[in-house]
Amino acid sequence: MSAPALRKLIIVSGMSGSGKTVALRTLEDLGFHCADNLPLEMLPQWVEHSDEGDEETPVNLAVSLDVRSRGDLARTPELLSSVGRLGFDPKLVFFDASNEFLLTRYADTRRRHPLSKYGLALADAITLERQVLKPLSALADIRIDTGGMNVHQLRREVITAFALSDERTLSLLFESFAYRRGIPGDADFVFDARMLPNPHWDAVLRPLSGRDAEVRQYFESQPDVGIYLDQIRGFLDTWLPKMETDTRSYVTVAFGCSGGRHRSVYLAEQLARHARETGWQEVATYHRELE
Repeated sequence: MSAPALRKLIIVSGMSGSGKTVALRTLEDLGFHCADNLPLEMLPQWVEHSDEGDEETPVNLAVSLDVRSRGDLARTPELLSSVGRLGFDPKLVFFDASNEFLLTRYADTRRRHPLSKYGLALADAITLERQVLKPLSALADIRIDTGGMNVHQLRREVITAFALSDERTLSLLFESFAYRRGIPGDADFVFDARMLPNPHWDAVLRPLSGRDAEVRQYFESQPDVGIYLDQIRGFLDTWLPKMETDTRSYVTVAFGCSGGRHRSVYLAEQLARHARETGWQEVATYHRELE
């Protein structure tokens, strides 16, 4: 009798701003059980705990370890050996991009670098991060340079490397955005939600997003939102299957509103859920103003 195949454990690491969050969410879409920013010393315990359950459905895991992770990164080889003894085949994927590209990406997104809390300028924070991550970079089984990649290209790279099935299908991305920052350049379909009721004007709902239950309940009580969703569902159900060809690998459906926080996020999440329920295998969401 042959030995059982080792289950997969993907370690997602790399530079902040290089696309690790997109990669981890893509692995989750592929059926991996994922954890973000796990303290290093907890890795073997987390793997062992995640392995509990249905023996007939082997679990595959993915975890993010990076500059935010607490613990001595030099201990990573020792801890990966412990994971290997639990029946997993750990692979470390290091996502990277040039310093110039990372500086531009941070300027575009206006996010704070994790090391900025120490009072460092962005360029100095990126330089320090490279030094801190050297132990993980040296262990990388796969290196992916994301400089110049869009979200779709990064997702396809991850899917090609780690899909649990050999079947190739159309990859759908449902994206939200704010019109004041421009329409996403790679959008195939763009829907304007600015005519719908806006939770921004409710002081309780304003700090929340379209992912939160309170905001979902607000939209579900609005008849116009239901009509809008029904019409777009019908449109996409008709035309997306006609775009599934051998030469096309992905489609972006974008929803825009004023701030990119409530209406567009809610619509993107609802349409992504509908796509999964109707049989699409590779479905992801990306909320530009929340990332």
